[in-house]
Amino acid sequence: MSEFIKIEDYDASIHREILDALVREDNSVIEICEDRAIEQMRSYLSRRYDCNAVFCASGDKRNALVLMMAIDIAVYHIFCLANPLKLSQMRKDRYERALEWLKQVADGGISVDIPQLPDDIQQKYSQFVMISNSKRQNRF
Repeated sequence: MSEFIKIEDYDASIHREILDALVREDNSVIEICEDRAIEQMRSYLSRRYDCNAVFCASGDKRNALVLMMAIDIAVYHIFCLANPLKLSQMRKDRYERALEWLKQVADGGISVDIPQLPDDIQQKYSQFVMISNSKRQNRF
């Protein structure tokens, strides 16, 4: 269970009565969707940023933009539980925007004010690897 997202944080994105109706007042469903959203975000951010520090933050220490994207992803997963065929276009757009933002952050096109990994660890996750074939013996 993640402590990164609080139930009160959803108030800026979705009305509480709608959220309760979607999960049928079972908060464990919300926690599962939050964990899924955070793991999804970790898969993008873990190459450059210290995800443990980012997602263990609480209160005012949380980055507002990262929190907003995590909530958008979690709400999308919650809506998909209820009726994925009647998902509103706004929810789809916000989810796709969050994924696009994560891709940009992972590629370095956008930087975020969150704790970064040390340079030696970031180089380990570099997407460029140089290798060569073994030496061949040429006969003339």
